[in-house]
Amino acid sequence: MAEVKVFGFWSSPYSRRVEMALKLKGVEYEYIEEDLGNSNKSPQLLQYNPVHKKVPVLLHNGKPIAESLVILEYIDETWKNGPSILPKNPYDRAMARFWAKFIDEKCVPAMWKACSSTGEEQEKGKEEAQELLKFLENELKGKKFFGGADSIGLVDIAANSVGYWYVIIAELVGLKIITTEKFPNLCRWIDEYVNSSSVKEHLPDREKLAEYFRAHLT
Repeated sequence: MAEVKVFGFWSSPYSRRVEMALKLKGVEYEYIEEDLGNSNKSPQLLQYNPVHKKVPVLLHNGKPIAESLVILEYIDETWKNGPSILPKNPYDRAMARFWAKFIDEKCVPAMWKACSSTGEEQEKGKEEAQELLKFLENELKGKKFFGGADSIGLVDIAANSVGYWYVIIAELVGLKIITTEKFPNLCRWIDEYVNSSSVKEHLPDREKLAEYFRAHLT
């Protein structure tokens, strides 16, 4: 039987992505919680991810894979049972990779900038974030999930930070970024996504996450 381990951190949307993907595929794994303080990272994490020294890391039969989007593709290619995480069609696969990267490189930094700044800077950051989120809103037109199918795929899993983490953070700082008036498709997707059985159990407790961010945003 394959040995599968996940090195993660409970509040990280990136390590939760990996757990969601393994759940979708029905893969059993051992979860190892890391302490991400600079001097507290485990020797195993530093050994398996010497480049970034970050979670998540997937260990499969002793071989480490780092970076959540890379891990998601690896999971999809390694375990054929369960729904596909990436589309079969080459064009659709390329587009899924594009949107996942867009979320990580554009949307997430913009939302963090909006939530972590104040005054005029915050308002500017909010506008920037909403401009970027319009692309996701448009991509969801007429779709239940980003891939258009009834099952969750790569882009949905990549967007978990937008649909859960940043909704909580924005509420904490009193910022309305994703509203039903501006983003009806995105709000509908958030509801479908966070209530999906394969996702729900791998989302951190809302109040616990809020407490964590209260402590780290001050």
